[in-house]
Amino acid sequence: MSLRVTFVAAARSSSLLAERFQDDRPLDQAGWDEVQSVAHGLLPLAAAELRYCSPTPRSRATGDALGYAPLVQLALRDCDMGRWQGLTLGEAMAREPDAVDAWLADPRATPHGGESLLGFIGRVGSWLDTRPVDDGDRIVAVAEPSVIRAALVYVLKAPPSTYWNIDVRPLSATTVTGRAGRWHLRFDAGTGQRSRA
Repeated sequence: MSLRVTFVAAARSSSLLAERFQDDRPLDQAGWDEVQSVAHGLLPLAAAELRYCSPTPRSRATGDALGYAPLVQLALRDCDMGRWQGLTLGEAMAREPDAVDAWLADPRATPHGGESLLGFIGRVGSWLDTRPVDDGDRIVAVAEPSVIRAALVYVLKAPPSTYWNIDVRPLSATTVTGRAGRWHLRFDAGTGQRSRA
């Protein structure tokens, strides 16, 4: 049986430039407004037999606001950034420029003391491969954009460096179909979603 897994990117709680590693901040008012403005296009996904979300406050809040009542999945947590947790990329670069350069250049590197990019991609891919096929063929998962990027690298069997070239916008929906080890990226008609930068 083939599965259809639709990832919905959580609404933002900050601008892209203020985005922090492993950001645990809740949705701000702009994020709530954003969810309300696109809800009509994402509400049909609530019909999925299985509904999941990342453990972050904004992923849970986004899923709840869309009526998904999602089940938290620890495997869909953001990449463990070790001592860089809570920092922006610019702040990490200011403190440890050589370490950030090493991390960006080598998908196996863990200069922050956390998880490697390769390990992160593998973890998210393993979650995808272990989705139950007997509980229904439609799944929705509200996740952080970084988690969706990792899933796409895994699905496409792309080099890990591809991760840095995928832009997942807040409240966008990305669908993959298939089963363990055989996934395909699927593009459907747009929902007219808008999001702030």
